[in-house]
This record gives sequence, C-alpha cells and structure tokens, in this order.
Amino acid sequence: MAQIDAFFKLMNDQGASDLHLAAGKQPVLRIRGELERVKYKELDDDTLKAMLYEIAPEHKIKIFEETGDVDFAYEIAGLARYRANFFRQKDGVGAVFREIPSKILTCQDLGLPPVIRQLATLPRGLVLVTGPTGSGKSTTLAAIIDEANKTRKDHIITVEDPIEFVHVSHKAVINHREVGIHTKSFAAALRGALREDPDIILVGEMRDLETVELAIEASSTGHLVFSTLHTSSAAKTVDRIIDVFPTEQQEQIRSTLSDGLRAVVCQSLFRRRDQSGNTMGRVAALEIMIATPAVRNLIREKKTFQIPSAIQTGKKYGMQSLDDAIMDHLTKKRISAEESYAKCNDKSKFLPFLKNPPADFTEA
Repeated sequence: MAQIDAFFKLMNDQGASDLHLAAGKQPVLRIRGELERVKYKELDDDTLKAMLYEIAPEHKIKIFEETGDVDFAYEIAGLARYRANFFRQKDGVGAVFREIPSKILTCQDLGLPPVIRQLATLPRGLVLVTGPTGSGKSTTLAAIIDEANKTRKDHIITVEDPIEFVHVSHKAVINHREVGIHTKSFAAALRGALREDPDIILVGEMRDLETVELAIEASSTGHLVFSTLHTSSAAKTVDRIIDVFPTEQQEQIRSTLSDGLRAVVCQSLFRRRDQSGNTMGRVAALEIMIATPAVRNLIREKKTFQIPSAIQTGKKYGMQSLDDAIMDHLTKKRISAEESYAKCNDKSKFLPFLKNPPADFTEA
C-alpha cells in the first residue's frame, strides 16, 4: 500500500471529488464543490515528492522532470480510479487528484433528462458535452457510453488522456486508448480509429485544430462521435468550433458542422441543498440543444446568436435552456437561490428568490 493511499481512503470516506496536495501547504479536499483543509501537517517538498513518485509510472516521472506537468491515471483496487495531475509551483511540487468512481452511474442514476439517454441510440453524427472544468462532463459521457454498451452490438473506441471511466464490454466491444501510452496524440488516434471499424468514437477532449477537423470528418462519414469542450452554452460551442479554423475554411466548416452535429449538452454543477441524490452531493443543470433542421440552418447562415431562441421553441424535441434547468432545480428546492443566481445567464429571473440581492459591479 502506497503512503498516499491513506489520503484517497479519507477522500472516499468524506465523499470528496478532488484531493489537492502542494509543498508548503496542508492537504485539501473538495467536498460538494467547496475546498476544506485536512487536519494534517504542512507537506514539505521532499516528503510530497517521495509520496507522489511512489505511485507514478517511471515514464511519467521523466516527463514531469522535463516539463513540470504530467497527467496519468492511478487505481486502487476495490476503491476507485483517480485522474492525477502533477505540477511545479513556487514552494515545490503539487498535485491534484480527481476521483473517478469505479461504478459507472447510469443516466437514470444521474437524473438526466430522457433525451440524453436517446443520444446513445444515434446512428451517426457529432455530440458534444461541454462546460467548465469539474462540471461532470466525463460522468455524463460515461453514462451515455454505458447505455450504448448495454444496448448496441457495436465497436466503441475511447481516446482519453488519461483513461478515466473503464467500461467492461457488454453487447458492444469497447477498446480504451490512452494518449501518450497507446497513441501519440488525439489526432493520431482518430486517424487510426477510422481504419479500426468503429461505430462509436469517444474523444476525451478536442484540444486542437487537427483533432476538431478529424472529429467532424468522422461524424460526417457514418460514425457517432462524442467529445468535450470547455464552453458555457450551445451557441458558444458552435462558434468555438468554427473559430478554431482559418478564416478561409470557416464557410466550408460551417456547412459540414451543420450536417454532422447532432446535439450539444452544456452543463454546470450545483451543490444539493436536500443532501440527496448522487454520492458527490451535487446535481447538474443542463442546457440541451438538438440539431433540428432549424438549428442547422442557423449554423449555416451565421445566425448562432439565435440558437437560444431555437432552444426555447424546441422543447418538444427535448431541448432546454440552462436557466430553465436551473429554475427547475431551484423551485424543487434542490439548490440554493444564491448559487442559482451566480451561475445563471439571465440574472433578472432569479433576483426575486434572493433575500439580499448583491450589487453586481459588472453592470455598472
């Protein structure tokens, strides 16, 4: 048993999502979205480095020594997997670990709208799950892949850095590939995947132009592609993808994307007031855009600013705005008015729920 495993056990016992370790500081846990210090001594650089290097693969230590940053996955049998990031900071080394539950939660477990489960049945196209870091994108994608795994006789390839949720093949055949170990890059893995008879491809993150281009190409040639972006709305997601390309290519990409895109799911996590639901004590509010003919037309005609209106009028297709999802949680008393106000788009809708409305200096 590695010395650091005691912290992971504590993390699991406390229901924490993240563990922060840094030279010169006490260990810190993120519990229900908030950081809480562990009653433990400050870690000096040599002690922490020894603790971290005990669990890191040799080739990852070499990369860290050369670059000052590295990502990898660590697993404790019977407990959980962890996504690890090592980094250098002013007082020495630092690390953050995100717990990846060993049990993959289903769409029903997560309380996701029925349309999310239906995304696993799509024959082809591009589905993007977006949101800020730590908003539960990987958990939602894992639930969708789990649904496909249990219901489709297909070949599923996942490309991640590092591998997070590990799926056991059920009806589908699943192959997991990790960037830096099994393949050189996301783009290289995508190029290879097109020759590996895939039906469904999960790309952990669309980080660069080449990966975005290949993902769109794969979705347009008969494959179902899932991926993530760090964007806060459906309209901004479409704009971000198009803006990645040089100006002279954007018109063509607009057309290709409008044909291949199937859905954009933007999510944000909230602390639960009712203390029920998932083990993290948090609940997701989702903006859902389905690529109907009307939405495709808006993308082609450079009218993405009208996508929010299309979402409002597309409720019969399962679409919903982020503010409507937040309002639903708020009226059912799952989340606080203060956090609802902080994370919503239209502040005026949520002001009446606040006992002490704050002065928003950004509107001055």
